[in-house]
Amino acid sequence: MKKFMKEFKDFALRGNVISLAVGMIIGLAFQGVITSLTDNILSPLIGLFIGKNFDALTWEFMGVTLGYGAFITAVLNFIILAFVVFLIVQGMNRVLVKSEQEERHCPYCKTIVPEDATRCPACTSVLG
Repeated sequence: MKKFMKEFKDFALRGNVISLAVGMIIGLAFQGVITSLTDNILSPLIGLFIGKNFDALTWEFMGVTLGYGAFITAVLNFIILAFVVFLIVQGMNRVLVKSEQEERHCPYCKTIVPEDATRCPACTSVLG
């Protein structure tokens, strides 16, 4: 049991897991903001054109009430959230690509070397 608990502790405290947990918490909080945006601003604005709250749109079918307005609102939530996540990932990729372009690698051992270095600090090869 001690070995299992140690393995679980090592797994749970790994940097990737903690980063994932932080990302999930921020994502859930951001989802609340997006849900509020669609429920309290976008749906009522759309409702102005149809005469009632967009979330309240329903359709009676064989004695069952289908709330298609609420479903469309959920789809709107998803699209807005996916778009914002796309923009964030795209921005992060640009930053990472830019930082990788500023680095120089030794052609022999692939170690990152400063731009003004004439020799690789790892393998001491002469750099051109």
